Parts: sequence; structure tokens; C-alpha cells
Amino acid sequence: MTTAQAVRVGIVGSGLMGRELAAAIGRWSALEDHPAQPELVAVCDTSPEALRWFDRIASVTHKTTDYQHLLADDSIDVLYLAVPHHLHEQLYLDTIAAKKDFLGEKPFGIDLAAAERIVAAIDTAGVFARCSSEMPFFPGAQLAYETLAAGALGAPIDVQHDFLHSSDLDRDKPINWKRQAKYCGAIGVMGDLGMHVAHLPLRLGWNPATVFSQLSDLVTERPDPRTGELVPCDTIDNATLMCDAAFPLTLRTFRIAPGHMNTWRITATGMDGGIAFSTAEPKTVHRFAVRDGRQVWERLEVGSQSAFPTITGAIFEFGFADAILQMWAAFLAERAGALGDRFGCATPREALDAHRIFDAALRSDHSKRAESV
Repeated sequence: MTTAQAVRVGIVGSGLMGRELAAAIGRWSALEDHPAQPELVAVCDTSPEALRWFDRIASVTHKTTDYQHLLADDSIDVLYLAVPHHLHEQLYLDTIAAKKDFLGEKPFGIDLAAAERIVAAIDTAGVFARCSSEMPFFPGAQLAYETLAAGALGAPIDVQHDFLHSSDLDRDKPINWKRQAKYCGAIGVMGDLGMHVAHLPLRLGWNPATVFSQLSDLVTERPDPRTGELVPCDTIDNATLMCDAAFPLTLRTFRIAPGHMNTWRITATGMDGGIAFSTAEPKTVHRFAVRDGRQVWERLEVGSQSAFPTITGAIFEFGFADAILQMWAAFLAERAGALGDRFGCATPREALDAHRIFDAALRSDHSKRAESV
């Protein structure tokens, strides 16, 4: 067993994902022989109520409403930046200037220009930074990626990659920042969910040359949470991107997808086979082959083990909290120079390339034709 590197972690933005990180660090002992040992020591949020949730975490000794306090604290090694999109640029640039390593929430800036400035600053400063994207750490997603990376499907014929929510199916759901363009950006749902469907294609080198998009603002008004009055909801709810990656690559991000709760799925076919995985069936991968002249889709059971081994028995189901743990395991292992040949977190360059795809999608929706990436 290796001696684990101690890593003191701070969180900026103590909402849902900040709490998920706290829970993941609390389960760190489930990982077998990991090269890092994180400790959550500080949290920043503008809401005192949100900060109070972290009273249950004994290691958190510093709670503040000013993130500059965390940037000035030399004892903090790594930050998790989990704030609304319109706050990304200033916070990320300040973190980079403070020479802090960080995992930042997608999409690394409210728009392409912001992402360009953030990534340029990272390149100049040399800090270690990655973009949050946990869904590819499902074991079935890992098997799909490994199959595709090995070229086992032969020349690609068609790839369809989706991230599907039903979180906005209720028209009476009160508006929040993700449903207002001034906070989440003109890219709307693509900023919130797009990295989930861009991570694997970009890692595989499937960089689209052009994008033709259909973007839908399905619910144009929602209740104000304070007054109940209807207010403008001016964001893109659903996005379908038809990309030319030398083969048809379709990327869909839907906030309104009846029949789905939080489904990440990919289906890819090639001249020599096919593979399909959906988090709706977390233990199952479907694989296509031609045998004895017959076309066969076979079902494989993949169990719970992902990029980093855990104490959990392989026969058990894998879930979202496990994916968060695996993503952070990959982030801290790569930061320690010990990732090896395991799948890694989305890079700043991949976040920037994803923004370029989303920007082309916005232009395509306006022009009604395919646009260059």
C-alpha cells in the first residue's frame, strides 16, 4: 500500500454539488489504495443557511462568505468551484492568479469568450485544473469508452449521445438561475448538461467540423419563487446537435425529456460492431456483433467497479454518488501524477472545445444551416 498524499480541500459554492463532494470525501476509505487522502477544511457561500449544512462535517474549520479568504489560505491545496455560470470567469481567474489547483464546474465560463480567457490563464499560470464531468465514470460508460478507444467497432457509422432530464417537465416549477440567460448564458441547457455529452467524443478525438442544431425554449414563463407571478424563462430547455465528425454524431441535452429522470446514454455503431450503455440500466452494456451471418445484440453485466477499485462488491449496482467519488479519485490521482492509463477528468482544453461546439450550435439555430466549429 502506498503512502497517500494529504490534500486539504476547500469548496466555493455549497449547493447540491458541494454537499456531494463533502459526502464523497466522507466515503474516501471505500477506495482501495488511492494515492491521495483529501480532507475538507473550508467552505465558502454567500448564504449563511447553506454554510450551516457543513456544521455536520467536523473537519470543516473555516466557513466564510468571501472566497478571497480561501484563496489567501496557503494551507488549502485544492478548491472545488461550484457557482452559477455568470460567476465562473472572475472566480476562476482569481483562483488561477492565486496559484490554486481546482476542479471547476462546467461549462468553464458563461460563453465562449469567457472560456477562452479562463483556459488561456490556466495555460499561462500552469495550475492543475479540470472540469466536472462525472457520468463517464459509470462502469458501463467506462467499458463503452474503452471499446471505442480500442477501435473495436471499426470505421464509425453513427453515434448518438444523450443526457436527458425531466427536471423541468413541471411548468409550475419556480424559476431559478439555470432558467435565466443572464445567469446561465445564452447556451442554456448546453452549459448545464453539454459537457456530459462532449467529454467522451472529445476524448476520443471526435472533433466536429460543423454543427446543425435545433434549440427549443419550451417553457417561456415560470413562477417567481417569492411572488408566484409568472416571469420570463428565456433559456434553451432542449438542444439537439447534429455534428459532422467524419460520421454522424448526434448530441442531445434535454431538460424536458418525458420518461427520464437523469439519463446519460450512448449508442455507437461501426462497420465491425456496436456498443450501447444507459445509466437507466446501470449494470448493463449492450454489444453488437455479427456471428454466423446473424446480427446479435448481446447483454453484458458489468457490476459496480469503475476506474478506481473500491471495497464494494462487483455484483452491486453503481450510482451517481459513486460516480462523484470516482471523478474526484481521478482528479486527485492525476494531480498526484498517478492516474496511469485510467480515464481522466475533462480537461480545460476539452471544456473550451465543448464551448466551441455550443457556440456553433447557437449560430446554427440563428442561421438555420450547419455552422463551422
